[in-house]
Amino acid sequence: MYSLFDIKPGQHGIVQRLETEGAMRRRLLDIGLVENTQVECLGRSPSGDPSAYLIRGAVIAIRSEDSRKIRMKEV
Repeated sequence: MYSLFDIKPGQHGIVQRLETEGAMRRRLLDIGLVENTQVECLGRSPSGDPSAYLIRGAVIAIRSEDSRKIRMKEV
């Protein structure tokens, strides 16, 4: 098991669980980042943070601090 942060641009993963709490957890759930959702990393900003992910047809930028708390499994 690895985190969303570990996915490189062009790679896919499937959400296993969220290890976030409070408002951030609610936001991630609201954008559809739930168990068994496929996520693709589209790229990272030049500074490396945030990264852009394709989640359920929408491009979402997530900070590395938050993406490290999203556990993934292989596609």
